[in-house]
Amino acid sequence: MILELLPKVGVASLRLGMSVDEAVGAARGLGFPPAGSYGGDTPGMVLCAHEGYQADLTLGFTKGRLTAIEVWRFRDEGADLRVVLDGLDVFRTPSDDVPARLAERGHVVEEDDLGFEAVPELGVIFANNSSFEYPMDEEGFPVHYDYVLVTSDDLGPRGD
Repeated sequence: MILELLPKVGVASLRLGMSVDEAVGAARGLGFPPAGSYGGDTPGMVLCAHEGYQADLTLGFTKGRLTAIEVWRFRDEGADLRVVLDGLDVFRTPSDDVPARLAERGHVVEEDDLGFEAVPELGVIFANNSSFEYPMDEEGFPVHYDYVLVTSDDLGPRGD
C-alpha cells in the first residue's frame, strides 16, 4: 500500500475539510478503522489503527472538519506500506537524508534541535516523536522519522 502525502490537501483518499463521518469512512477504506469510539458528531481527534501494519493515523478536527492528519510509522518493519512525499518514502529513507532529498526537489526544510523538521510551504512536519521501539543508529537515535503531520495551516517561519 502507498499512502501519498498530498501537501495542504490530505493523505491518500483523506482530504482536509472532510466531515468526521467522511474522514472516518475514508480511513476505514484504507484499512485504518477507528481504534475505538470517536465521540459523536464533533470529536477533536480520532485515532485510526491498521492492525496488519501496526500503523496509526490520527485525524484532527476543528468544528467538525478534518484539519490535520498525523501519520505514525508502521511498527512492523516488514510492512508493505510506503508513505511518500514527492516520490520520497519518508519512513524508509533515513531521517538524516530526508531534508537534503526534499531540498534537492526544491523544498525549503526548516530544521530544529528538537527533532522536528517542517516544510512550511507544503504544510508538512516530520518528527521522531513516539515511544515505540524503532531501528536505532549506533548512537541510539532513531534511523527513520516515525511521524508526519499534514495540515492546511500556513506553518510560516518558525524562528524567534
